[in-house]
Amino acid sequence: MEYTKADLLEAKRQIDSTLHKLEETIKTLEAKEQPQRYRSQITLAKNRVKAFTLANSLIERELLHL
Repeated sequence: MEYTKADLLEAKRQIDSTLHKLEETIKTLEAKEQPQRYRSQITLAKNRVKAFTLANSLIERELLHL
C-alpha cells in the first residue's frame, strides 16, 4: 500500500499524541498510593509505548525515502 507524505505525517502526529497521553498515564499510575495494584495497566501502557515508538521509527524511516 502506498502512503502520501501527508498520510505519514498525520499518522506520526497521532502517534506522538497517543505516546504523550500514555506516558502521562504511566506517571499517574506509578504515583498512586499503591502502584502495585495497577501493575497490569502500567505494563500494558509501557508495552503500548514500545509499540508506538517502533511505529514512529518506521514512519520516520519511510519519510526519509520519499
